[in-house]
Amino acid sequence: MSGVGDASRVVLSACSAGIAGFAAAFTPLAAHTVGVPMTDPGGGDVTDPVAVITGAASGIGAACAERFRHDGWRIAAIDLHDSDADLAVTADVRDRAAVTAAVDEAAARFGRIDLAVTAAGYYEEGIDVADIGHDQWDRMLAVILGGTVNTFAAVLPHMLARGEGSIVAISSELALAGSATDLHYVAAKGAVLGLVKSLALEVAQTAIRVNAVAPGPTDTPLLAPGSPAREPEYLATLPLGRLVRPDEIASAVYYLATEGSMYCGEVLSPNAGAVI
Repeated sequence: MSGVGDASRVVLSACSAGIAGFAAAFTPLAAHTVGVPMTDPGGGDVTDPVAVITGAASGIGAACAERFRHDGWRIAAIDLHDSDADLAVTADVRDRAAVTAAVDEAAARFGRIDLAVTAAGYYEEGIDVADIGHDQWDRMLAVILGGTVNTFAAVLPHMLARGEGSIVAISSELALAGSATDLHYVAAKGAVLGLVKSLALEVAQTAIRVNAVAPGPTDTPLLAPGSPAREPEYLATLPLGRLVRPDEIASAVYYLATEGSMYCGEVLSPNAGAVI
């Protein structure tokens, strides 16, 4: 795993670079030559689109992988745990070199990268700001913001070489509305939205679209069985009266990646009415 200092430098260098500079800031990436094999060793058709999905072993990431595979996409999964995918790579998204190697492996095997979905993350619920330690702040920013930057930087050279692609970052409705607790999580997810909007402006003329999905409270393992978000009292405050399902988030991601060609730097927030 890379240290927190490395992740911070990654974020700062990426934010200050232009389209070419974004890749150049990640020196190993800028030197890559993107090759396109004629056949897929995995047995698929090289014309089938390819999605790189982080956090694909569970929750929203797994739902996205299932949704895209159902429609004929090939899936390259990056997660700390094993994933059900055409190519499953065990890696920590904080590790820039590991993410780059995973994406390059997917490009070499499948011949293309059409989509990246950054769903890797975790949640610490109900923590007051005074109780959030330095290590907790650093880890949250390194996983959510640093992991998103690492993935963006890894896929961009491949998409730029093809002249097209789509990137969808998973943020949170808390980044839109704020929260009285969990400030490290909210700050990291909010920073992802800033990254998405800025990168979308930079690469729009290259036919690469960058957008975000900001889910509301979703029925995944990130919400513990005793989470206040599962309590009837909280659910009653939602206009739809229920949690969002992971497959519903995956449908929003799928729309942005396929039919939503008019979206650029925008945020879809399926949240059961938590934010209107």
